[in-house]
Order: sequence, then structure tokens, then C-alpha cells
Amino acid sequence: MGLVLGTQLSAQDLLLAAASDLAPAIPALTSQVSQFQKLTLRASVGSSGQLARQIEQGAPFDLFLSADENFVQQLVQAGKADPASVRVYATGRLALWSKSGAVQQLKDLANPEIRLVAIANPAHAPYGRLAKAALERAGLWKAVEPKLVLAESVRQTMQFASTGNVDAAITSWTLVHNNGGVLLPDSIQQAGVVLRGAKNPAAAAGLLLFLQSPDGARILGGHGLFPGSQPLLQELQNNNGDGKSGRADKKPQKSKRLRPAKKRNKNQ
Repeated sequence: MGLVLGTQLSAQDLLLAAASDLAPAIPALTSQVSQFQKLTLRASVGSSGQLARQIEQGAPFDLFLSADENFVQQLVQAGKADPASVRVYATGRLALWSKSGAVQQLKDLANPEIRLVAIANPAHAPYGRLAKAALERAGLWKAVEPKLVLAESVRQTMQFASTGNVDAAITSWTLVHNNGGVLLPDSIQQAGVVLRGAKNPAAAAGLLLFLQSPDGARILGGHGLFPGSQPLLQELQNNNGDGKSGRADKKPQKSKRLRPAKKRNKNQ
């Protein structure tokens, strides 16, 4: 890993607000970051909307990794995030999961034996919005809506499903790709941004750039995420707020070559 984390950084934590679908990748990222001088990654994981609300209210995070671009745009427009730092770091995919393995496609959710289905709350969770859109597009929303149990995040959808409190979950591929999940075609561009007032902005920007590097993409890919395009700020500003944009109409800026921090002097 080669973060842009030089010896000029003071000893402090890098505070990360991360979307719930990233939870499986956090230990690997923490391990990588811990190899670098004077830096400890501390992550708070939750739904993107809830994290964005905390940031708007003054939560002292350095970096926000959202499950979509919509909440990043919201923070940029509110003056809470650095617009020049906006990056799409990955593409996420929707997935199905059932403890019994009986649910293999969306239409199975309409079967009478499937009584309860968990999705993340569409009001503040991008994967919840994506799940609702997928059901509507398949013509299944009216049949499945009475069965829905709204979770606070995609992680909670899996808690409901794994404990048997619901029969199936529409969740993120990251949470089920190695546990019998069914990959759906629906996708979402996941964006990150360095926050205004960050105590460690250089490290935050470095981590975001690292996620776009081959090594970073390998970590994310190993946890069920796919490569993402890098949008320009203008595209983000032109986003109509539905979280569906993500294709740049200009050539993306090249990431800087990342380098590791220098080793500490053992005599210090």
C-alpha cells in the first residue's frame, strides 16, 4: 500500500465515516493503514444518510465514504466537504440472501412462503433506494411492499435475515458474496470526499486516492466491490440528486503516484 502519508503528519487518528456495505473491508484497510507512521484508522460504520446527517451537525470526521454520490453532493453543497477531493472509489452491486437458500431471484420474494423481507430504509440508505427501484422495475413492489421490514442499514438487513427474523434480505453484494448470496444486476457508484475541518486532510485524501489504486481496488474487490469511474466535480454538481449519475463526460484526473511514509528513526 502506498498512501500519501509523509513524515509531516502529526500523531493522530484518521477518522472515517464509512457506509455499511464497506464493513467487511474495514479490517483490511485498517491493517494497511496501520503500517504507516503516526496514523491509526478509526471507522464509524452506518447508513450513508445517517452519517451525512452527523457530519452536517458537526461530527469530526476526516473522510466520508458514502454508498452513493447523492450524500457526497449534499455535503459539498452544504459547505461541509472539499469539492476538489470528490472521487468515485467503487461500484457496488445489489444482492439477495436467504438463510434457507430458497430465494434465488427477485420474483421469489412474491411467493407466499416468503413472509418477511428486509431492505435498508430507502429514506437514508442508498441500497434501500436501489432495492426499491429494483422491485418497482420488476413489477414486484406492490406484492412485496406488505412484507417489508425496514432496517437502518444493509448490515442490519443481514442481522434480521441471519437470525431468521425475516425470510430474505435485499442487501449489498459485499455482505453476501462469500456466503451464498445472489448477485443482482443493479449497481450504484460509491463516492468519497474529504471533509471541511478535517484534522488530517492529507491522510484522508491519501486514503481516498489509495482506494482508486490497483492495491486499493484489490482490497475492495476482494470484499465484493467493483471498479468505479472517477467523476469530475462539475458532473457531481450537475447531479439531480437521485444518486444515479457517475459517468464522467471528461477524462478523469489521474491519481498521484502513492508512496509509503518513511520509516521511523529507531533512535528517536
